[in-house]
Amino acid sequence: MIKTEDWTFNGENTRDYTHIYHDYPARMIPQIPRKILSMLNLNKGILFDPYCGTGSSLVEGLLLSLDVVGTDINPLAQLIAKAKTNYSMDPKQIRKAIDDFIYFSVYPNLTPAIPNVKNISFWFKEDVIESLGMILAYLQKIENENIKIFFSVAFSETVRLSSNTRRGEFKLFRYNKQYLSNFNPDPFKIMAEKLEKNYLGYLAFKRHMDLLEYRPKADIYSFNSVKDIPNEFIPSNYADIVITSPPYGDSHTTVAYGQYSRLSIEWLSLSNSSEDVDKTSMGGSRAPQIIKFECSPLDLAIEEIGSKNEKRAKEVVSFYIDLRQSIKNVSKIVKQNGYVCYIVADRTVSEVMLPTSEAIKCFFNDEGFQEFGTYLRNIPNKRMPMLNSPTNVSGNKSKTMTKEFIIIMKKIS
Repeated sequence: MIKTEDWTFNGENTRDYTHIYHDYPARMIPQIPRKILSMLNLNKGILFDPYCGTGSSLVEGLLLSLDVVGTDINPLAQLIAKAKTNYSMDPKQIRKAIDDFIYFSVYPNLTPAIPNVKNISFWFKEDVIESLGMILAYLQKIENENIKIFFSVAFSETVRLSSNTRRGEFKLFRYNKQYLSNFNPDPFKIMAEKLEKNYLGYLAFKRHMDLLEYRPKADIYSFNSVKDIPNEFIPSNYADIVITSPPYGDSHTTVAYGQYSRLSIEWLSLSNSSEDVDKTSMGGSRAPQIIKFECSPLDLAIEEIGSKNEKRAKEVVSFYIDLRQSIKNVSKIVKQNGYVCYIVADRTVSEVMLPTSEAIKCFFNDEGFQEFGTYLRNIPNKRMPMLNSPTNVSGNKSKTMTKEFIIIMKKIS
């Protein structure tokens, strides 16, 4: 049953505390986990996010003294989440590090460190490559690991904002030649401005955390919840609450997180490649056949898609196979009487609405959960194209997702 309550949060600041650190596709705004935790009156225990992205839910858990655990297959997301959940740094040390960098940016004197970035001259102008290389060389000399991570996150955004890629896109698209002829970014200036903004966000976060009686901890992992959640790191019956926003569909046709992160991953020489991120994400491998999920709304939608396009139906099936397996693994982590809160949208494929929200309820019901409440949220200013091509036919456009479901389930057996 969908409950009527305003979850839009129009006009509210979604970039307070360390939420200012880094942009990210389909980012969960902090007001959602903040409201969920308040509604359920949770101010102690353990919060788990199996698709943590850059850690919005984790930061909100820490602010309420919850220990938090997050995992994500994207190495850039892991890096950002580690930075956002770290409140152990001395602000004076960060301030000095930023001041030192600003001095260096006026008198840069290092040999550029240019990593192996595919088609680097296509994605960056030559003077930008040199400047980014000098910033990277400077970053590599930072000895304090926490401050290096703090700088790396600012550098990641500097890479994207200095690149020839179009803003507001999840996938990599280059600006046209006319635009690029007048595009002259200054990576040193971008980096310095980003460091200053992030520093202010850290100060606010640090001040709040220092007032808490209990010092909660944060652990960030790279586990793929579809494959396994290792018990030695995250035991069964461990979490009091799960707050998360899983992918809404396969990365080929929704959000290509790996492609969005590619340039940063390559400049920072992070472990997994961007191609690995998208290939190992939900629905990365097409199912060999169409199967039934014993969830009537989902099965009917897949059947209708299959009658139009069998290939697309198999791609859809592969996503829900992975989503179901992930939910099975996540369910084991939740304590008896614990909660799971999934924020998801119902997408359209071949002009058929896929009831992902209902599928999530079906899958959790199978694991011993019952519905606590479902809330509908209108999505203002969502960073997705307003139109897409669900049939992959040129000129055939339809609206993308403009509403989200906030699904809260309780573990009863």
